[in-house]
Amino acid sequence: MTLVQFPHHRRIADIRRCALALRDLNGKEANQFWRHEMASFAAALQRIGADEQEIGRQARLFMDSVQIELQSFYASESTG
Repeated sequence: MTLVQFPHHRRIADIRRCALALRDLNGKEANQFWRHEMASFAAALQRIGADEQEIGRQARLFMDSVQIELQSFYASESTG
């Protein structure tokens, strides 16, 4: 297991940035944005020596965090 000093799924600014972008994108554009984000994400973890299993685990945690942020946006929009 690789020690990540500040795991991506706790990087609130990155989570919010991705969620805001995905909220405003649709279809192919959203897919391209997310693929680019995940490629950059994986490359950053590879540079610090993370193996594929750890990269996958960190990616899932980050994706879950972005999904939670998106759900929060939609919940606040529907109640406000």
